[in-house]
This record gives sequence, structure tokens and C-alpha cells, in this order.
Amino acid sequence: MDMSAIFRELITLFVVIDPIGSIPVFLFATKYVPQALHRRFAIRAVSVATVVLLGFLAFGQFVLEAMGLRLGSFQIAGGIVLFLFAMTMIFGESKPQREIEEAERDHLEGAVFPLAMPSIASPGAMLGVVVLTDNHRNSIGDQLVTAGALLIVLAITLALLLAATKVYKYIGSTGANIISRVMGMLLAAVAVDAVLGGMDMMGLANVVGGAGEMLSGQQ
Repeated sequence: MDMSAIFRELITLFVVIDPIGSIPVFLFATKYVPQALHRRFAIRAVSVATVVLLGFLAFGQFVLEAMGLRLGSFQIAGGIVLFLFAMTMIFGESKPQREIEEAERDHLEGAVFPLAMPSIASPGAMLGVVVLTDNHRNSIGDQLVTAGALLIVLAITLALLLAATKVYKYIGSTGANIISRVMGMLLAAVAVDAVLGGMDMMGLANVVGGAGEMLSGQQ
């Protein structure tokens, strides 16, 4: 796997995980948590998200194959889901606003929900790690590189959460909303490439380059 492919994977994982969009969720969830526990709160949330995403990375494709689903079909369906998710980020309520409301309805039950899931380990992130790792095309080394890229993005997420108060004070709620919508635009483009990549895998189209090629495991 060359450096350009690694960079594309990092960008894709950063977009679907959206570390910046989780900052307002963290601040709201820890509003009544003692300051001394904020660090443990963030570490717990990221740790849970890491276990979930690594689990999908390692076993997601096995589950698909056990169900008799082709990766190309899953990639097309996943691309559609990602596109719809991107549309909610662009036109609907922003990710921070929507998840803060979910946190309020759930009475702030802890770091697992809604911070670890669905803010960090979102459905889009779960789908992304499955699509990025194809056991039939990628070697164990390539999959370990993907896992490493995932851990880097999660480490960035943890660093942002630990510095959340200062970061949020700098960008404000308006800044977080703008960034989430920009992320939605990027995710929409990735979703379209994923659909094209899935069509390429099934022989329905001839796609060269782009995120679709990366997501289909064609290096």
C-alpha cells in the first residue's frame, strides 16, 4: 500500500468518524460530570469506540460472507446509506445538534451512549472500516495498515476531546456546525465513489482511481 492510498484511508476515516463533530456531544455529556473525571470519561468513550470499530474491521466481512452477501452489493448499499447520512449532515440538523438532543433525551447515561456510539463509532464509521478491508484483495499487512490509520484517527479524536473545552471555545457552535456540513460534502463524494467502486467490482462499470477504488480494496 503506497502513501497516497494510506492518506486516502486516513481522510476517509477522519470524515466518517468526524472527531470535531463529537466535541459538542462530549461537552454536553460532561456538563454535570466533575472536571476531574473528564479525562476518564473521554478515554472510556474512545476505548469503547475503538473496540467496536476494530471488531467491525476484523469480522465485518466474515459476517457478510456468512449471510451470502457479495462485497460489491454491500458496497453499493453502503454507499447509498453513506450518501443519505451525508445529506442529513448537509441539509438536516447538524451532527452535534442531533446527538446533543439524543444525549438530553437519554438523561446523560454515560460515555458509551451517545458519545462512543453513535457519535464516534457511528454507522458510517462502522460501514467505512468494513468496506476499507477486503480479505480477498488486501493482505494482512494492508489490513493492519488500515487498522493503524483507524487508531491514528481515534487518537486524534481522544486528543480533541481532552482539549474539548478550549477547542469549542475557539470554534463555537457555529464553527462546529459549519465543519460538520463540510464533512458532509466530503462524505457525499466518498459515498458516490463507493457506489461506483461497487459497480466496478460487479462488472457494471469501469471505474479508475478515486475513493471508490480505495474502498473496494483496489490498490
